[in-house]
Amino acid sequence: MSSQDKTTRRGRSPLSLGLVAVGAFIVAFGLVALLMNIRGHKQEAANPFFRVVELTDDTEDPEIWGKNFPQQYDAYKKTVDMVRTRYGGSEAIPRVPDAKDPRAVVTQSKIEINPNLKRMWAGYSFALDFREERGHAYMLQDQMFTGRQAVPQPGTCLHCHASVYVPYKKAGNGDLFAGFEKLNHMPYAEAVKLVSHPVSCIDCHDSQTMQLRITRPAFIEGIRNYKASLGVANFDVNKDATRQEMRSYVCGQCHVEYSFQGPEKRLVYPWFKGLTVDAALAFYDSIGFKDWKHAETGAPMLKAQHPEFDLWNQGTHARAGVACADCHMPYVRVGAQKISDHHVRSPLLNVAAACQTCHRVEEKELVARAERIQNKTEHLEKLALTALVDLIDEINASIKAGATDEQLAKARDFQRKASFYVDYVEAENSTGFHADQESARILAESINFSRLGTISLRDAPK
Repeated sequence: MSSQDKTTRRGRSPLSLGLVAVGAFIVAFGLVALLMNIRGHKQEAANPFFRVVELTDDTEDPEIWGKNFPQQYDAYKKTVDMVRTRYGGSEAIPRVPDAKDPRAVVTQSKIEINPNLKRMWAGYSFALDFREERGHAYMLQDQMFTGRQAVPQPGTCLHCHASVYVPYKKAGNGDLFAGFEKLNHMPYAEAVKLVSHPVSCIDCHDSQTMQLRITRPAFIEGIRNYKASLGVANFDVNKDATRQEMRSYVCGQCHVEYSFQGPEKRLVYPWFKGLTVDAALAFYDSIGFKDWKHAETGAPMLKAQHPEFDLWNQGTHARAGVACADCHMPYVRVGAQKISDHHVRSPLLNVAAACQTCHRVEEKELVARAERIQNKTEHLEKLALTALVDLIDEINASIKAGATDEQLAKARDFQRKASFYVDYVEAENSTGFHADQESARILAESINFSRLGTISLRDAPK
């Protein structure tokens, strides 16, 4: 009888039994380890942060928040990075600090690169200094030391350039809106002494629940007015907005078109008739508002600000339900947690996380698509600015020839419109990407306004 027959009759050999036992032990050990790992991740997910320090509704220093949220804080600090994309970001340019400006590094001057901007803004502070924008870390510093401060600025500017939630409450004795009203009409030089940080954790998060919230009074009012225009009455953004909406609204608190109204310089978002450039112009025209008088032509002018939220709302990503944070602060995995990347930056510097989550396309192709939009937008913008400057020259020639204000009225109004429309795209920081078709339409309208302005001067003296 063979040994194989003996093994078959008597059962498995000792070696086989030992291997089976070892295998069973390994499987059991693996299952136990897996269950322990799952349990650990569940506990980790149930306790998303360790409360190292107690936070209150007055804790404005982000470093203190960082003790409880180290990953978010470390990413937040990276907004000091100066990295340029083709049409955005910032390139570091050294400068010698002086008594007026302690900065050793600034960004390139847009008005030196494109002198037509100076002509468009003649007589306004932006013709003195306008540079490429830097990250959130510099938002307060760059405003404090911009050359535009040569023209006295109001405290209203701090609404979007500093962590103002706590200062507003303190100035208003606990009333956020009262503090907002108080700082609005304070001289900037006085109001800036009341703030200590650029945008901070407390400006977007509740200190106890970490839920997103809106802390900027002008946005609270502005979004209520916009919702009212859609038939939604008494909209309370902090109660009625969805979480996905809030992931855009916290950015829209500041990245918007706005104006300073009245002698008190009250900050107002022009959303009474909608979020489009046309709606903004209609609102300004309805109240006879102007930002300044053009130094060359005497036209009553409007200065567009930074309407990223407004223009994004006209684009395909907004219509698809994509939030600002989905692209500029995409989710990252940290252990069992999924957190937003607080290194706020251009999606083109973070394509894998910001774009390829939805678009299964090679990175170089996605960048090429974005730059194709931006190339066309920049070209149209240059055409619009050239047309505007030509209109300014035509108005100036008519003034020298003795044209009356009545003869110049239409041309000046068309200048106002053409300037506001091209400035709207120039001031918006995506170079058309947030809403490419709408950006092209706006620039086409600007070119047409300049054309109509020139036509209106046909009967004026030459």
